[in-house]
Order: sequence, then C-alpha cells, then structure tokens
Amino acid sequence: MIMRIWRGITPKDQADAYLEHLQHTALPALRGYKGQRGAWVLRRIQGEQCEFQLLTLWDSMKALHAYAGKQPERAVYYDEDDKYLLDMEPLVRLYEVADTVVPPV
Repeated sequence: MIMRIWRGITPKDQADAYLEHLQHTALPALRGYKGQRGAWVLRRIQGEQCEFQLLTLWDSMKALHAYAGKQPERAVYYDEDDKYLLDMEPLVRLYEVADTVVPPV
C-alpha cells in the first residue's frame, strides 16, 4: 500500500472555511477511485496559521496514478484552493506502508 501525504497552510481565520471546502472538493473526488482505501484530514493551529495534512491510502501506484496522473508526487489542487492556501506546494510525499496495526473488531 502507498500513503500519500499533502500539506497546506491557511490563515488561522480561514481554517474552518478551508475544511468545509475540502469536504466539498477533494474528499468527494477521492471516493470515486478504485484502490483508494481511506483519507484523513489533519489540522493544527500554529500561531496565526493552520497547517493541514491530507493523508490518503492507496492499494498500489497504479491506483494512485488514476487519481494523480503520471506524476503522483505532484500535488492535485481544486478550484478555489488558492483562495485559502498561503502557498501552493507543488509536491506531496509518498510512502510505502511497511506495517500496520489494526485493533480487533
């Protein structure tokens, strides 16, 4: 499995609005891809800014290519992201999931 981690920073006073924006753009878009195994939005306030991280889990690089294209390390942005983000970072980080712990059901 592959973990894809994107990072973005908004002004603190735009954090809630940007989260809502993600809930109407990136998150619904991710649901439509075969091999997409989950998405987590993390955020933390640091002074006057809010850092977001979007973690997505993929079955394979092939599945990730379907979402991110031929260069899956390139960030994917949606309309109006630039309205909230202080910088449009061009790259994401990709990691092979080496191990995992899942609590028993």
